[in-house]
Amino acid sequence: MGRILDVLKRLNLDKRTLVVFTSDNGPWLVFGNHGGSARPLREGKATAFEGGFREPCIMRWTGKIPAGTTCDELVSSIDLLPTIAKLAGVDLPTDRVIDGRDVWSLMAGQPGAKSPHDAFAYYFGPELHAVRSGRWKLHLPHPYVTVTAPGKDGKRGTAVQKTIELSLFDLKTDVGETTNVADQHPDVVRRLTELAEQFRDDLGDRLTHRKGKNARPPGHVK
Repeated sequence: MGRILDVLKRLNLDKRTLVVFTSDNGPWLVFGNHGGSARPLREGKATAFEGGFREPCIMRWTGKIPAGTTCDELVSSIDLLPTIAKLAGVDLPTDRVIDGRDVWSLMAGQPGAKSPHDAFAYYFGPELHAVRSGRWKLHLPHPYVTVTAPGKDGKRGTAVQKTIELSLFDLKTDVGETTNVADQHPDVVRRLTELAEQFRDDLGDRLTHRKGKNARPPGHVK
């Protein structure tokens, strides 16, 4: 990244270029010291826990994005397409559903800017594993893989499959998803369950044998 930024500066493009540094998933924990760590987040790559989905994201655009600012609102890489298209003055295609939203107000640090996503679906391939709305995240019953013995120096370790039952987590106070508070907040569970049904109608869900009107082709991982 340093070399890329050096070239942009040498070509006098650094003040005209939006730079985004992020990742598509969390650490591959089964590879141990070669896989990284998501602490204090739970689990990592290939799970719907925050360790698998929540990523560092650093953006730089001199004169456009205020230096030294942070944002804890929910955005996703799916938001890059509509945001960059708007910045470039390009119209989005109209022959398909665009799940992303324009998040420039968040990137630009505008006062009071909020995430455009009222709800966010955590899919693993064609399976809906969790739904988030604001501080609340509801895990639907689903299998996941957890590491039993991490590898070392590039060698793969071992893992087993577990199952999580219906579980509600408050990400504002419990980002590590350690305490299921579903019994204390039945109204939140009910609301997020209804959101899950909407996502199933839209994108499908193999775990509940739902096809979905905009379901991805078999084998597609979102």
